[in-house]
Amino acid sequence: MLKLFIGNKNYSSWSMRPWVLLRQAGIEFEEVMVRFDSFKPDSDFKRMLADVNPVGKVPVLLVDNQAIWDTLAIAEFVAEAWPEKQLWPQDRWARARARSVCAEMHSGFVGLRSACPMNIEALLPEVGALAWRDKPALRADLARLIAMWSELLQTYQGPMLFGAFSIADAYFAPVCMRIVTYNLPVPAHIGAYVERVRSLPGVQAWITGALAEKDFLDFEEPYRLRP
Repeated sequence: MLKLFIGNKNYSSWSMRPWVLLRQAGIEFEEVMVRFDSFKPDSDFKRMLADVNPVGKVPVLLVDNQAIWDTLAIAEFVAEAWPEKQLWPQDRWARARARSVCAEMHSGFVGLRSACPMNIEALLPEVGALAWRDKPALRADLARLIAMWSELLQTYQGPMLFGAFSIADAYFAPVCMRIVTYNLPVPAHIGAYVERVRSLPGVQAWITGALAEKDFLDFEEPYRLRP
């Protein structure tokens, strides 16, 4: 069986992507949660991952004791191993576009990710309003997301970005969480897509797990003193 190492569900956006992908696709796996205590070299988190991932980060997928530790690499492996799940679009050009937008998320949107770190348990509209006012990089990133999602939803006629659920929707699921947590301003059709993603069974299962953790980590939440 596959074994997926993840961090705290409330905070770990990178862990959320492959977990949701596997769960939504109906692929069985064993979850191993490695709690964030800190990211220093001598932290319990780093020690627990030392023999699993050479870079000491999550997520990590173990397959027959072989480690895959990048989210895009995990997604590609899963798509290749279970082609019947059709996790990439079947049309070659749609597939190329899906890979492109996932790669853009993988390496970009730093303004959004830094100003609005994932925090599923919280509702932080005041923090979001201040970030929106003061962070032009956040406004630019959200404008890009709105343009991207609008074009894809129109081109492929929804309900997901490429019609049916795909790796792209799993990849942007943490962004949907951020939009809700920080009450970021999006048009109605984008808000409707966000709610469709949040309603996916795989995403609902992740949210339920995140809410059950009740593990407040102050270094993940510099903007508030307590939950």
